[in-house]
Amino acid sequence: MLMSLEEYARERLWPVLIETVQAMPMYFHHKAYTREVILHEKPDIKPNELAARLKIPLGEALVILHELKNQIT
Repeated sequence: MLMSLEEYARERLWPVLIETVQAMPMYFHHKAYTREVILHEKPDIKPNELAARLKIPLGEALVILHELKNQIT
């Protein structure tokens, strides 16, 4: 069972995951595509679904969804 985005964000290594993901060459493209296309089609997409759809690591999907959620709220 996957943890929620909030549970992941409370983990001790969360800042390291964010730093690593943001250094990935396609990260900003994936984030923009998620914001502009995927979330309009499926606003409640789960991290594992996003990872499968974009063929990206689960960690990248977690960071993208967490950051986009925090931009909205």
